[in-house]
Amino acid sequence: MPSTPPTPRTGVAALSPRYQVGAVVALAVVAVAVCAHIGLVFLHVAPSNTLTKQHGSAVDEWVFPEFEQNWKLFAPNPLQQNVSVQVRAEVSTADGAIRTTGWYDLSAEDGRAIDGNPLPSHTQQNELRRAWDFFVSSHDSENRPVGLRGSLSETYLRRIALLRLDRNEAAGPGGVVERVQYRSRTTNVEPPPWSGEKVSDRPTYRELPWWSVTPERDTKEGGAA
Repeated sequence: MPSTPPTPRTGVAALSPRYQVGAVVALAVVAVAVCAHIGLVFLHVAPSNTLTKQHGSAVDEWVFPEFEQNWKLFAPNPLQQNVSVQVRAEVSTADGAIRTTGWYDLSAEDGRAIDGNPLPSHTQQNELRRAWDFFVSSHDSENRPVGLRGSLSETYLRRIALLRLDRNEAAGPGGVVERVQYRSRTTNVEPPPWSGEKVSDRPTYRELPWWSVTPERDTKEGGAA
């Protein structure tokens, strides 16, 4: 009787021994990185302990700003205001002129991306909101940084602004974004009819200074409005 041909190998088993070793090493590196990330995030949200007291700065350097966690979902006093974060840019055009764009409502863009989406991304839900909260908590009412995290929060917001403005093609053909400016628009959430509470329906604005985004002038310019 003719012999049955061997079943062909698939997956990692189909690789040569050298590539199998490489695949195993790569998987091990990924597993270690994932475990380290989970461990650092756990230490960030865990109550103060010996490890966080000894290595708190290392934990903060890894977690802030992209991976910050909080328990606001379980706060006893839910937010009672709608905060819309907007940005505009000062652009040098291809013919050498300078123009200022209109305001782009970044919060509204995220809202449209989430609305009706059964699986919205973490970025759409939290990136902008957490970045703005990070800025507000590390600056005073005059938009001056308080503590060492102030400059980090500005860099984070500046990075988001450039990504979003590029997505919206704000600079136009041949244009370059030179400076960006943020503002927030805050309105009170209307109370339920049965509460009897009266709140103002007029929006309030917080306008930040212009920030330069060119490499040679990556500094904060201008004053608070």
